[in-house]
Amino acid sequence: MSQASQGGGAAVLERRLGVFDAVVIGLGSMIGAGVFAALAPAARAAGSGLLVGLAVAALVAYCNATSSARLAARYPQSGGTYVYGRERLGEFWGYLAGWGFVVGKTASCAAMALTVGSYVWPAHAHAVAVAAVVALTAVNYVGVQKAAWLTRAIVAVVLAVLAAVVATCLTSTDAQVVRLDIGSDASVTGVLQAAGLLFFAFAGYARIATLGEEVKDPARTIPRAIPLALGITLIMYAAVAASVLAVLGPVGLARESAPLAEAVRQAGVPGPVPVVRVGAAVAALGSLLALILGVSRTTLAMARDRHLPPALSAVHPRFKVPYRAELLVGAVVVILAATTDVRGAIGFSSFGVLAYYAVANASAWTLTQEENRPPRTIPTVGLAGCLVLAFTLPATSVAWGAAVLALGAAAYGVRRRLTARQAS
Repeated sequence: MSQASQGGGAAVLERRLGVFDAVVIGLGSMIGAGVFAALAPAARAAGSGLLVGLAVAALVAYCNATSSARLAARYPQSGGTYVYGRERLGEFWGYLAGWGFVVGKTASCAAMALTVGSYVWPAHAHAVAVAAVVALTAVNYVGVQKAAWLTRAIVAVVLAVLAAVVATCLTSTDAQVVRLDIGSDASVTGVLQAAGLLFFAFAGYARIATLGEEVKDPARTIPRAIPLALGITLIMYAAVAASVLAVLGPVGLARESAPLAEAVRQAGVPGPVPVVRVGAAVAALGSLLALILGVSRTTLAMARDRHLPPALSAVHPRFKVPYRAELLVGAVVVILAATTDVRGAIGFSSFGVLAYYAVANASAWTLTQEENRPPRTIPTVGLAGCLVLAFTLPATSVAWGAAVLALGAAAYGVRRRLTARQAS
C-alpha cells in the first residue's frame, strides 16, 4: 500500500465517528435523496412496476453495500472505491471510480440544493439553493462531528414526517390495494430504468465508506453501519412507495412534482401538507450535507495521489477536515446551483455512481478468504447489476455519463504521458 494512501508524511483526519453516527450519516444521504426526488421519475419509467424496480435497486444496493463493507474494513481510509480500485485492480481503475464519484455526486449536490429551493421558495429556488450550499459547506468546514450532530437531527425530523405520510395514506379511504397490482404498462426495460433511477436513492451508504479515516474502529464499525443504514432505508422506502401508490396510483405518482405532499392532500388531510413540504426541504438538506462530506473526502484521497492538485489534500490544523477540498466542492456546487437546471441530474449521477460501484464489486471479487471476502456471488451479481442498470438509464444520461467517464480516462492518459516524459 502506498504511503500516500496512508497519508504518510501528511496530516491525517481524526477518528471521531461511532456506529450510530456512521449509520445516521448514511441515512441522511439516502432517505432525503430518494423519497422526495426519485419516486416520481421512477414511476414514469416503470408505471405499475415501480415496487419491482425498487426491489431490483435494493438487491443491487445490497450487493454493493456488502462488497463496500468488506473493502472498507480492509482499507479504512478516505476515498472509498477510489482506494479499493487502486489497491485491488490498479491505479487507473481507482482513478476512474473516483472521477465518476466526484463528478456524479457534485451534480447530485446541485440537484439536492435546488430541491431545497423548490420546496422552500419556488420563485427563488436558485437563490435558496446557493444559500443552502454556503451554509452547509460552513458546517462541514468546522468539523465532521458537528456535521454528524446536524445530520442526526435532520434524520429524526425526516423519519417522523415520512411516518406521518405513511400513516395518513394507509388509513385513508382513498387508499386502494388494487393500485399496487402490476399491470400491462410495466415492462422489463421500464422496471430496470426505474431501478437505475432509484439506485440514486440508495447510494448514501458510500458516505460511510468514504469517511473511513474518520470512523472509530473501522474494521468493526463500517461492516455494521452500512447494512444497518441500507436496511432501515429500504424498509422506509417500501412503506412510503406502497402507501403513496395506494393513494395516487402509478399514473398520479408519475405526474406529481411533490408526490408525498399531494398524496397527503388527496388522502383528505390537507393540514399536514406544509409539514411534508418542510420535511422534504429538510431531507434534501440532509442529503446535501452528506454529499458534500463524501465528495470532499474522495477529492482529498485523489489529491494525495496527485490525480488532483496536491494542495487539495490539506487538512485543517484545528478542525481536522480537508478544508480546501470542501471549499472547492462548495464553490463548484454554488455555480451549478446558481446557473443550471439539473432535471437530468438524477440519471447522470446514477450512471457515475453505478460505474463507481462496478469497480467496487470487481475489487471485492479479488479479496481472498483470509481477507474476509464475501461469497463470490455477491460481487458478481453486484457488478452485473451495476452495468445493466447503468445502460438502461435514459439515453441522455447514458450519453453524458459515458462522455464524462471518457473525458476522465483521457485526462488520466495525458497525465501519465507527461509524467513519463518528465521522468525520462
